[in-house]
Amino acid sequence: MATTDNFYSRLVAWMKIILPLTALGLLSTLFLISRHIDPTKSIPIAEIDLEQRAQEQGATNAAFAGVTRGGDEIMVTAETARPNPQDPRLINAEDVTAEMRLASGSVVTVTSDRASMHQSDLNASLIGDVHVDTTTGYKVRTERLDARLDVLYAETPGQISGTGPPGDLSAGRMVLTGDEETGAAHLLFTDGVKLIYTPQPAEDIEQ
Repeated sequence: MATTDNFYSRLVAWMKIILPLTALGLLSTLFLISRHIDPTKSIPIAEIDLEQRAQEQGATNAAFAGVTRGGDEIMVTAETARPNPQDPRLINAEDVTAEMRLASGSVVTVTSDRASMHQSDLNASLIGDVHVDTTTGYKVRTERLDARLDVLYAETPGQISGTGPPGDLSAGRMVLTGDEETGAAHLLFTDGVKLIYTPQPAEDIEQ
């Protein structure tokens, strides 16, 4: 019985020494492992994102609206729009749709890959796969359309191709202009106009 008591006493004494040492070893191991984890590792990524957003101020699903002196309504929408870093008055937009509701009642819709709009000069350039559709039956494609935002005026500096009530057509230049006094809009094709006339069916002529 005395032997058992002595063994138990020695075991308790050793455990009092071993357990604290084991606990210290575990704590030191955790400390060493934690030294390899950098809690600030994700901070530079967040800072870069914030800096990029600050430099690329802009908006998604942006919209611009106005009325010309002749009473024509212009609405421009864009997937994204942001100011030019060199000139904040210049707005660069992507995936653009411009709708012109003319005082005469006609509607002209223009879509393009991108556009640049100058707030001070009140003009815009729609660039890249430009489509022009009118409610009077014209569908025109070109690579660039320059337009005013204070009056009804738009022109293509390059060639156009498309269709209209007369038939298939192409030209070196197209101009959309309006008469401020009468409100009438005029679509002019110049510089080497080619027209393939398509006669209307007899029933359409009778109607």
